[in-house]
Amino acid sequence: MLERMPLVVKNIVIINVLLFLASQVIPGLYPLLSGHYFISPDFAPWQVVSHMFMHGGIAHIFFNMFGVVVFGSVLEQIWGPKRFLTYYLLSGLGAFALHMFINFLEIRSLAELIGEEGYAEVLRRGKELMDTGYVFTDRNMQNLNYAIHTGMVGASGCLFGLLIAFGVLFPNLELMLLFPPIPIKAKWFVLGYGAIEILLAIRNAEGDNVAHFAHIGGMLFGYLILKYWQSRGVRLN
Repeated sequence: MLERMPLVVKNIVIINVLLFLASQVIPGLYPLLSGHYFISPDFAPWQVVSHMFMHGGIAHIFFNMFGVVVFGSVLEQIWGPKRFLTYYLLSGLGAFALHMFINFLEIRSLAELIGEEGYAEVLRRGKELMDTGYVFTDRNMQNLNYAIHTGMVGASGCLFGLLIAFGVLFPNLELMLLFPPIPIKAKWFVLGYGAIEILLAIRNAEGDNVAHFAHIGGMLFGYLILKYWQSRGVRLN
């Protein structure tokens, strides 16, 4: 199967799988490469990129890599390896940027609610509590602790960039859904998926640990990249 994949897609899958397996056996690798907020003691500059190649579970990596292979293979064959890799990484960076911006707004709001003393307490003891499994009794302090110290992982932002590109280039191509198994045009699939992510992001349900704004960011920045290329006369398909 790997032999039939385009070069960049194949290497993306290999890197993601190797890092996922390594994170299961090497203590500390997961937080080292996850994307943390810049004031977290776990933050490191390389995480801006490395988070795109880390995953939190088998289902997470399987569905992301499945999407990268299905949609990315077509786009790489059209654009070539260099342009495809550029687009893939920029979509992931855009996803990370929007996620961290929303994180910043949430942290600022929670910090105002709990005051300077509560904020200082989270900064002082938050990482220790996260590592030991304990929590703050104050709900706002605990939410702030999660916002600061929880890492972001996954190729989902990159994948959503690929989805919007596929929808723009092949709007009327019919895709077969897995659940339920019915055909749907690419443009409706992408628009529907995007609308669901926006609703879930706005809802912000308790216990939902999916970075929905990262998905939206991948789509948004991917679309902006496509429009920029078009304005420069780049042929997309």
